[in-house]
Amino acid sequence: MPEPTASRPRMPGGYGIERDSTGLMTWSAVVERLAVARNYWVATTSPDGRPHVAPVWGLWLDDAFYFSTDPASRKGRNLAASPELIVHLESGDDVVILEGRAEAVTEPSLLARFAAAYDAKYQLRPDVSNPGPGFYRVRPRWAFAWREQDFPKSATRFSF
Repeated sequence: MPEPTASRPRMPGGYGIERDSTGLMTWSAVVERLAVARNYWVATTSPDGRPHVAPVWGLWLDDAFYFSTDPASRKGRNLAASPELIVHLESGDDVVILEGRAEAVTEPSLLARFAAAYDAKYQLRPDVSNPGPGFYRVRPRWAFAWREQDFPKSATRFSF
């Protein structure tokens, strides 16, 4: 994946975000946070428009976020109705937010790589041969990141 374009996020003037590029975060710093995070919050929308947020374990692999959830779960049903979602790291001080679309992962060699990486990270190997769990990939369209300690200077929007 080519390096995303970094710019200032579009926020109301009251946030004090300057339009220059001083202090923007690097994509490599964001990827590092995505890779080492243990818990991720996934926000989906139900068919009637109600939001739903839940924590998941996941991986940053091949320039995308991967996770699993049972298709019969609230997340799974929401994704079947509307695959648009947001992924947010746990921290409100070191923020990373991804916006994208979940797509089902069914390709056996990719699922095997997912299982190996997941096992290395969580010491738990998902059974990717079982068709029950749903495995998903999110390629970000946008990402937002900042550090509370130097906000608003570090506030960065990445476009893919």
